[in-house]
Amino acid sequence: MLPLIGMLSCGKAKNEDKGTEDKATATTSVTIKGSDTVLPLAQKEAEVMMKTNPEVSVTIVGGGTGVGVTALLDGTTDIAMASRDLKTEEKLKFSEAKKEIEKVTVAFDALAVIVNPANKVGQLTREQLEKIYTGEIKNWKEVGGEDAKIVAYSRESSSGTYEFFKEEVMDKKNYASDILSMPATGAIVQAVSQTKGAIGYVGLAYETKEVKQLSVSYDQGKTFVAPSVASAKDKSYPISRPLFYIFDKMNAAKVKAVVDFALSPEGQKIVLEVGYVPLN
Repeated sequence: MLPLIGMLSCGKAKNEDKGTEDKATATTSVTIKGSDTVLPLAQKEAEVMMKTNPEVSVTIVGGGTGVGVTALLDGTTDIAMASRDLKTEEKLKFSEAKKEIEKVTVAFDALAVIVNPANKVGQLTREQLEKIYTGEIKNWKEVGGEDAKIVAYSRESSSGTYEFFKEEVMDKKNYASDILSMPATGAIVQAVSQTKGAIGYVGLAYETKEVKQLSVSYDQGKTFVAPSVASAKDKSYPISRPLFYIFDKMNAAKVKAVVDFALSPEGQKIVLEVGYVPLN
């Protein structure tokens, strides 16, 4: 089942038994915004955390790492979810705004390359992926598949996953102009599941039987490794990355319950349940 995309307010607005406003609800409201990759993890952790911490209300919005970082800079979110590190220009903006930022790794992810299940191609090299996304390879027959046009899907440029894929897979080359940008990771999964010639990339937690994951080689085709929690953990899968919570140090006390839960044994157990790689 795909994680929800968009906005989730995790605060308990009503007392379920009485159907009235719950007078003993949250005294602290925490807003989390940003990466669609981190979104399903943040949603599940907030849901579980608030059962034992009813005094904390959490509102979570996706939209991409860039959206979260901008919101943190503007002061419209307490925590930015990020699937990439801060860019130099972003660090400079925080410095200019006199904001001291704390970055906490909450999990690790394997970035999975997905195709339609009807596609007979089961593996690609990094070089082939680069050529597909830069527009050099346009037909599946060029990589051992059927004579069919490749329909490549990507996240939007505000996405940390978009940036990470460009740096780590495309060797920092630009995406082709005809690559189809999608506003959310779930939209890529849906598009690939419905389009025979499609290819896309998603975080490991978005794995579903509706699409097929490809094995990837980073040694010119000598070794191909499939994305999984195990292969990300032992670092045999080449497209792996940390996932972050970023917040203003001035706000540390306010976000402490959320960050502490994410790093706790219970929070890290949820990391595994959602489909990502725990820190330990």
